[in-house]
Amino acid sequence: MSTVVQPVAPPSAGRFAAFDVLATLVAVLQADGSLAYANSALEDALGISRRLLVGQTLASYFVDAAPFVRAWNDVSRSAFSAIRYDAQLRRMAGEPLPVHVILTHVQESGEVVVEMVSQEQQTRQEREERLAEQAQTNKELIRNLAHEIKNPLGGIRGAAQLLEMEVEAQELKEYTQVIIREADRLQSLVDRLLAPHRKPHVVGDVNIHEVCERVRSLILAEFPKGLKVVRDYDISLPEFRGDIEQLIQAVLNIAHNACQALAERRAAGDAMLTFKTRALRQITLGKTRYKLALELHVIDNGPGIPDSIKDRIFYPLVSGRDGGSGLGLTLAQNFVQQHHGVIEVDSVPGRTDFTLVIPLP
Repeated sequence: MSTVVQPVAPPSAGRFAAFDVLATLVAVLQADGSLAYANSALEDALGISRRLLVGQTLASYFVDAAPFVRAWNDVSRSAFSAIRYDAQLRRMAGEPLPVHVILTHVQESGEVVVEMVSQEQQTRQEREERLAEQAQTNKELIRNLAHEIKNPLGGIRGAAQLLEMEVEAQELKEYTQVIIREADRLQSLVDRLLAPHRKPHVVGDVNIHEVCERVRSLILAEFPKGLKVVRDYDISLPEFRGDIEQLIQAVLNIAHNACQALAERRAAGDAMLTFKTRALRQITLGKTRYKLALELHVIDNGPGIPDSIKDRIFYPLVSGRDGGSGLGLTLAQNFVQQHHGVIEVDSVPGRTDFTLVIPLP
């Protein structure tokens, strides 16, 4: 890339203030190729403040600089109005970030606008949209199925009770008792399926660490031996408006499932459950951009989620445990989505990480 003896003075960043609200990574290059502006998303991705970025060459932040230099040369001399290609950005910490790069020449000013779409972010957004659609489908399916079951179930139980009153043989009454008990069990299951749609959303001030502490107390009361609960909190996280009971239930469902999966580890005395909170800045959930969000990890050192159900773990009635109802994670997902958040899971043998992300005001 060519250099000049007297570089053009960087223009005021005020012209580009609108770029700060974008989820994509944006840089503005001057006619000499130096960085005139970097938006906050690019700062976060590189782990470098824009004060240090301005005046630098953007090419040096790519794993392979040559394609970018060629694209910049072609665009800046107006051989093409815009050029697109895939590349990898270097980061101060972590693996390189795969991005789709778009260079556009601004004829009036001679500047080049470089927009980089994180392929991780694009993949994540598509995954979140699929999860939201899946959750809505699950919700409608559960509601309709529960109502279809509930009506005939009452009739079956009532008929069994009437039949029990008519028969005299004890062995026949045992059969009617089986019908009544199973009808009651199914009624309980239906009530649990409908619970999220019946309870009102009670909004108040929520401290996520109060949620974690409540869940921690309940877990240690149920699993007092062989389990260590680690707290790794970012105490700077602010309170937010939400339904604390729903959030406690969501985190409890995840933590309880984890502890049941840790049965062998608990018996060996080395089971570990970790609650970890962090702040996320400039994050996109669904199609909405948020300046700040909380991230809660519930991590265990268990055997991991079986591959056979990993892609269906949030579906209703899907369970990796014998005797499990398969409703805990479905309800957790429902409660978190009512707070405009998402739940994701990353699981390998020895480490399963459920991550709850909830936007903050």
